[in-house]
Amino acid sequence: MTDTAVEQDTQNVVEVGIGPLTIEQVVDVARGGAAIRLSEESLAEVRASRSIIDRLADDTIPHYGISTGFGALATKHIPLEQRRQLQRSLIRSHAAGSGPEVEREVVRATMLLRISTLATGRTGIREETLTAYVAMLNAGITPVVHEYGSLGCSGDLAPLAHCALALMGEGPVRDAAGNVKDAGEALAEAGIDPVELQEKEGLALINGTDGMLGMLCMAIVDLRLLLTTVDISAAMSVEGLLGTDDVFAADLHALRPHTGQELSAANLRIVLADSEIRESHRDPAACTRVQDAYSLRCAPQVAGAARDTLAHAELIASRELAAAVDNPVVTIDGRVESNGNFHGAPVAYVLDFLAIVIADVASMSERRTDRFLDPARNAGLHAFLADDPGVDSGYMIAQYTQAAIVSELKRLASPASVDSIPSSAMQEDHVSMGWSAGRKLRRSLDGLTRVLAIEMLTAARGIALRAPLTSSPGTAAVVRALPGPGPDRFLAPDIEAAVQLVGSGDAVRHAEGVVGRLA
Repeated sequence: MTDTAVEQDTQNVVEVGIGPLTIEQVVDVARGGAAIRLSEESLAEVRASRSIIDRLADDTIPHYGISTGFGALATKHIPLEQRRQLQRSLIRSHAAGSGPEVEREVVRATMLLRISTLATGRTGIREETLTAYVAMLNAGITPVVHEYGSLGCSGDLAPLAHCALALMGEGPVRDAAGNVKDAGEALAEAGIDPVELQEKEGLALINGTDGMLGMLCMAIVDLRLLLTTVDISAAMSVEGLLGTDDVFAADLHALRPHTGQELSAANLRIVLADSEIRESHRDPAACTRVQDAYSLRCAPQVAGAARDTLAHAELIASRELAAAVDNPVVTIDGRVESNGNFHGAPVAYVLDFLAIVIADVASMSERRTDRFLDPARNAGLHAFLADDPGVDSGYMIAQYTQAAIVSELKRLASPASVDSIPSSAMQEDHVSMGWSAGRKLRRSLDGLTRVLAIEMLTAARGIALRAPLTSSPGTAAVVRALPGPGPDRFLAPDIEAAVQLVGSGDAVRHAEGVVGRLA
């Protein structure tokens, strides 16, 4: 959880309502502080669908979410004079989250994606409510949302209810500077009037998969970067361990035409090009090793499969970004219909798939690190890459740290989406647990970042110990950015420096600055 403020980017404005948002636009708003504005077309749709809800508001025939209770209480008919109270009560009761505060970027993504659905005109929200929500997001007001509360069906109810509560002027928020304030105070300072919810609006504000989708969008962007980083770190390990790049030849990978595999192999070829270390053992008469270990030889197959899984996740995210998730929904031809589109299964599955991918990629990375530290397998390097083995322990315990993270990643790979605990008196008898899948995926991404950082740190020292032989220009650019070899020193700061290099994208930028764009 982070309390840091998101600096508002007034130069970058994302228009909502013309068509589906892109993954990059979600990240621009969530992390980059981009402002949003509603299209005139979307506002016209909002007004049209609201007129339909207004006609039903006084109807004596029960309509779910307008004149009935919710969930298992859907059979309860609500008298006319209590129907607006029904909406306020819904938000207050459903804002029932508990546990640590989730990251500001997650809340901003959640708000944006709910606004995007509201702007389709399929929810029956009023224009005044929608524009107030937009103003709250643009003012940098971020409701306090908690770790626990969503079962991923009927959408992310508790997280979205905390956001809606703030729109009503109630509950805690963080202002644009990151300070915790009462929502009413923060809205007043921003010149925004609290919303008095009317029929159907409470339900429209909370019935969506926006939190889990927001986490998926950000995870996709993060994992794209990390999978390019994986290819660079693998190349560094292949080079430092005197492995061969022959197995990355394009014609070999064309025999098994998986797109991701071919891209990873191409990255490895590019990064390893012109390596003096590699050329030193290219002559088969001088090199007795017939084949490298799997963690070197099969690097493109594993990282490539991860890329293909990520591509599937991007497809699912793009479909969800084009969706209008609510229940009931106002159809294009004016009907108000119940449905099950709020179920988070499509998003939950891919969130879990990515956690599985991360665990496996990290596991292979750790195996490459371990080879560097074992004098029986590291092709002539010092034990543990220590400056003076025995006096110095080198990177012995860095591998312990890496192994501990990989073990945690394997636990996080256990799918959340296979679990379901019935709720709402068995009315909601199957749920997706997609929010939980998103929460653990964020921890998985942090773990992979740290595992790759330790592999890069280790490989850089291994490469340095091959002197006077020089590494490839691509790997050399990364090695220069990492701490160099020497006697034992306080190692945690070196690891954190490597983590920053990987997480910021600087490791990729250093390599690309020499070899050009990598896939």
